[in-house]
Amino acid sequence: MTAWGFSVLGSPAPQGSKRHVGHGVMVESSKKVLPWREAVKAAAPAGPMLDGPIAVKLIFTVPRPKAARKTELHPYRIPDLSKLVRSTEDAITDAGLWADDARVSEYQRLAKVWPAFDPDALHTPGCVIAAVEMIGDYWQAELLEVFRQALSDRRSA
Repeated sequence: MTAWGFSVLGSPAPQGSKRHVGHGVMVESSKKVLPWREAVKAAAPAGPMLDGPIAVKLIFTVPRPKAARKTELHPYRIPDLSKLVRSTEDAITDAGLWADDARVSEYQRLAKVWPAFDPDALHTPGCVIAAVEMIGDYWQAELLEVFRQALSDRRSA
């Protein structure tokens, strides 16, 4: 089975809109995206490169706001989950772990969570990432195992 998983510590940053600064030059509107993408690339394992249909599990742990009420159990404000995915998937592509993020066919779980409020959460802000090529009958079990290993490696570090 072709799969990999890893954890990234740091503040997950959304891939925002680009703004035009003149002469056909576009720049990222968020200054936090580049450090996040660099953190993902630095944490990425050596491979293998996935090039078939891919199933992914991405769990972003974001800081819990001090103003959050005790009854609030799930983050539902910024950052936008889909934009977090965009920045992270682009970094994974840059790291050479898959041929292109268009290969992602399925998300087993895609979530943003607070530390200690979800069993898949990290203790600090970051992301746990696992991916597997969807080949054969056992890729779902393989994805779960790779994710659990990436999460436990980070928690025990």
